[in-house]
Amino acid sequence: MTVRDIRIVGDPVLRTPCEEIATIDDRVRALVADLLETVDADGRAGLAANQIGVSLRAFSWNIDGELGYVLNPRLVEVSEQEQHGDEGCLSVPGLWYPTTRGAYARVTGMDVDGNAVDVAGEGLMARCLQHEYDHLDGKLYLSRLTGPVRKDALRTVREKF
Repeated sequence: MTVRDIRIVGDPVLRTPCEEIATIDDRVRALVADLLETVDADGRAGLAANQIGVSLRAFSWNIDGELGYVLNPRLVEVSEQEQHGDEGCLSVPGLWYPTTRGAYARVTGMDVDGNAVDVAGEGLMARCLQHEYDHLDGKLYLSRLTGPVRKDALRTVREKF
């Protein structure tokens, strides 16, 4: 297991949709170990594979002391009820902006043994599932911002990174 460097906004891998994992092999097992090791640090809630430079559909989470991961996730449910709050991203370090997400989310996928994974939650877990799923589609949370907040965020990103 290795704690991997985080790719920062501007890196093309963050804007490229990730590929499905076709075969679970030693490379994928090592990726999962690295995702779990890298997300297991204070202040980290989630981490997508492309954030460590691997363009495969996998992400990990570290919510309320629970570490987990999912391969080839599908976002199968997001509540219409919304949650509002500041959101940040390891790939956009130091910046937090008000971002609206579903109050509840559910993701399905598989683990390294090919077993079904079904993870759901509210609050921070729901925000994390949606945020990491967006990463796998090549989207940063900044793309969800609107109006003056979006304008300010994009200006700040241009100046800072």
